[in-house]
Amino acid sequence: MSKREKKSLYRKLVPKFIRRSISDISRKKLIFDYYNALPESEVNSEEVEALTYLKKHRLCVFPYSFQDKYKRKDVEVFKDEKLNLKYILFEGKRLYFKRKSSFRGIRRNYTNLLLEQDLNSPHRYLTDDFDISENDILVDVGSAEGNLPLAVIEKVKKVYLFETDENWLEPLRATFAPWKDKVEIINKFVSDKNDENHTTLEEFFKDKEHFNVLKIDAEGAESDILKGGEKILSEQKSMKVLICCYHKPNDEKEFNLFFKKHNFATACSNGYMIFTDPKTFFPPYLRRGVMRARK
Repeated sequence: MSKREKKSLYRKLVPKFIRRSISDISRKKLIFDYYNALPESEVNSEEVEALTYLKKHRLCVFPYSFQDKYKRKDVEVFKDEKLNLKYILFEGKRLYFKRKSSFRGIRRNYTNLLLEQDLNSPHRYLTDDFDISENDILVDVGSAEGNLPLAVIEKVKKVYLFETDENWLEPLRATFAPWKDKVEIINKFVSDKNDENHTTLEEFFKDKEHFNVLKIDAEGAESDILKGGEKILSEQKSMKVLICCYHKPNDEKEFNLFFKKHNFATACSNGYMIFTDPKTFFPPYLRRGVMRARK
């Protein structure tokens, strides 16, 4: 029996929740083996805190106790009968979800959003010292639900939402309908090339007023996006960038070098995340969530 056939048989015979549990145990062992092999001086206090939590709990994205206060059952989901779309109330505003989303799925997704933006979360975008100001122009690459732009929609001058999943376009239009005069939704990949499905930041904004806040959460495509916007990021005198730096093992180091090269001051969110995508599950297993760069 080939390796592929064995894998297929395993998936058929072993329930998904058991496979996941076995996988999590294996990944936790890899994490602890890696950090236990490092000299004590090379493991900082924040890493020790995350590892201490992980020893007593299941494998999770955020190895901290702040996640315990969020319960899916507490999320109230509503139905817009006119649009036939479900939504939740986010800071008093309607945040819509994909047409085929179930009530259960929305509760799960929204709970994850709350986790990500908790004040103590490694994935939190904004802080008191790094915020979006009145009349800023925000570019959100990888907007998905659009929770960040919705949180600041009433004070920004303009928002550009780049989202490649066509199933998100309808709920995004519904969410931002009250502010459609200052929201543009673009169904293209932001990249380092220009074609029918891709655009660089430089190409897209060549005839537009330049943005001054950029948020990037692009599932590992962040480097290409920076490359395609390097001229803008280099030449603009005032700019804030929020970029996820956990999708690949070396993202934090590479992004920091990129921004330093272009005269940005950088800082990362507090704490660490564990990103378990098998394609990039390599050391360091504990990764910073968001890098904030500004000049």
